[in-house]
Amino acid sequence: MPTTAPTRTFLLVHGSGSSSHSWAPLERELALRGQRPYAVDLPGHGFDARLPDGYDAPQDLPTLARAPSALASVTLDDNVDVVVSAAERLAVHGPVVLVCASLGGVTATVAANRRPDLFAALVYVSAWVCVSRSSPLELMAEPEFATSLLPGLSALAVGDPAVIGAVRANYRDADPDLLAALRAATAHDVSPEAFTAFRTTMEPDESLAVMAADARIDPGTWGRLPRTYVRLGADRSIPPALQDRMIREADEATPGNAFRVHTLDSSHVGFLFRPAAVADLLLDA
Repeated sequence: MPTTAPTRTFLLVHGSGSSSHSWAPLERELALRGQRPYAVDLPGHGFDARLPDGYDAPQDLPTLARAPSALASVTLDDNVDVVVSAAERLAVHGPVVLVCASLGGVTATVAANRRPDLFAALVYVSAWVCVSRSSPLELMAEPEFATSLLPGLSALAVGDPAVIGAVRANYRDADPDLLAALRAATAHDVSPEAFTAFRTTMEPDESLAVMAADARIDPGTWGRLPRTYVRLGADRSIPPALQDRMIREADEATPGNAFRVHTLDSSHVGFLFRPAAVADLLLDA
């Protein structure tokens, strides 16, 4: 699709249990429109992911429940270093728009806190923005999270996070009811066949330290960047009410520089299957 938009680099930061692979459809769409997409793999994700013992078929659940996670030592600072390093190299080619989804929001926020000079704009796609609460774990205790279907997926969890050093989910569980619940929580608007294909790319471990780290915005640095929030109106993981609260709190903390807000009628994962619609919003960021 032809576009007259100026060429920018869109630096894409994935969410929990995911990798740069999830952005492939959007990368293709942006490239077709003459843009430069660049998706990072955060530490321990993508080709650097190390599946825990017992995860591969045939699964050994007792082993899986106690196997130490390769992400146990990964911190939010490690994630931020990857994004900042990529942005430093990309910025020599022109403006960089930092785009994040879900848990990627905490990494994007802290990267922008520290190096606002590297970014022309920020885009959050149903991503965590911490203002009055320091982390996603704290926000999950708030009333706006009460309608989320994520807590109902506790049967997918394996092992004690304090012991294995990560939050671990068994995405290869064969229980059809549990897999249906996972799709309902994350991708109810995606066909079962497409969701199965997506699920095979999901990674079981996510750093507990990243989820618990202080990722609050810095109004003096982060707060001066142009920013857009893409609300996912059918999100059953991060409910719209919680998305709205995060937007409101950020706007109150940075008067005069509010989020530009767009809404897609999409589930938490469904937007990845609508690259043209997302690209339209990014080119308007």
